[in-house]
Amino acid sequence: MGSRLLWRRIATGVGLYSAMVFGVLATVVAARSFSLREFGLYATLLAATGFFQALLDLTVEESLTKYGFRYATAEDWGRLRRLFRRALELKLAGGVLAGLALLALAPAAEWIFAADGLTVPFLLAAALPLAQAPENVAATALLLRGRYDLRGAYQSLSMALRLLAVVIGVGYGLSETIAGIVLAQVVSSAIVGAVGIVAFRRFPQEPAAALAEDRRGILTFVLQSSAATGLISLRNAVAPLLLGIVAGTTQVGLFRIAQAPQTGFNSASAPVRLILLTEQTRDWERGLPERVLSGVRRYTLIAFALCLVLVPLFWWLMPDLIELVFKPRYLPATDAARVILLAASIQLVVGWTKSFPTTIGRPGLRLLTAAIETAVLLPLVVLLSLEWGATGAALALLVAAAVYALVWAFLYLRIAREVRASS
Repeated sequence: MGSRLLWRRIATGVGLYSAMVFGVLATVVAARSFSLREFGLYATLLAATGFFQALLDLTVEESLTKYGFRYATAEDWGRLRRLFRRALELKLAGGVLAGLALLALAPAAEWIFAADGLTVPFLLAAALPLAQAPENVAATALLLRGRYDLRGAYQSLSMALRLLAVVIGVGYGLSETIAGIVLAQVVSSAIVGAVGIVAFRRFPQEPAAALAEDRRGILTFVLQSSAATGLISLRNAVAPLLLGIVAGTTQVGLFRIAQAPQTGFNSASAPVRLILLTEQTRDWERGLPERVLSGVRRYTLIAFALCLVLVPLFWWLMPDLIELVFKPRYLPATDAARVILLAASIQLVVGWTKSFPTTIGRPGLRLLTAAIETAVLLPLVVLLSLEWGATGAALALLVAAAVYALVWAFLYLRIAREVRASS
């Protein structure tokens, strides 16, 4: 049993790190193939798509994971079946809404961002949220079976398909690249969906049962998670969009390059966070909160020690890495990349906060902290970008990350006291 668990953890790491590599390579290929202006348009389009997808595509995965483990632990298979059905319905509805929002934005995109050539790519990207909607529901079925290793493998496949789409598409143009990404997502969702169905059918098959008294709690969970995800999308997507409006799409391209450290650090912690979400949520439902808190402390100390080694090294190498990977024309992104490196290190240390609210069943904490972070970030992006462009946006990200970490330090200490008082 121990060796099997170790193997699954290793396989999860391999899968998610491979996905990270494929994602980075897709950005590298696009940056090296497109001109600086074209890459700015590409980055702006992805930011807009990510924003509407996160804002309107309801976040059901967290409630599905939390209540899914609850029903699996209680062997309440009828409610589990109903839970998945409702989650898929909500996810598809959210994908449709996000697609409609992108369709509505398409005619005005060139005027909003003062750049030609965005209308058709926006129209094509409108299919992406609906194409991706079923994938996360199917992936949650794998988590409930404890197969986060398969989740990592299929995420790697998804990013490999997207990389292939970019490699082929950049030879033809921006619209063709976006069309390829949409097609890759359709194929990925079909594959993961089929595997998810097989995993779900391994649970005892009972007729769907009413959620009854849990219905209100699940709905509240979904609404709070969706609101938090919407706010987080403001951090991830609206900040570049505001940068583009204030300083131009070329600065968005430079900011996208500068985010490489953030992408790398987030991806580096992804396997651990996925394992934490699965195992700690199960432990919490089994009445083992001290084990969960101990895991959080251990993760924090290890991540902090890694940052002490990695941050000085990457700070020194940053210009050479940008020139080597992305070409010399992106060297103006160096200062912004160094600032984002500091922000990324903070985010790595508190990476456990992405799964912790779901684990303990308090999504309102994620909403609260996301609201505080967003309230700090967005005004600073506008203010600092006017003066320093992409570097100003990076400084705003650093300040917001520091505030977010301080708020979560306070919340963790409060929750730890509550656990000790109840034990």
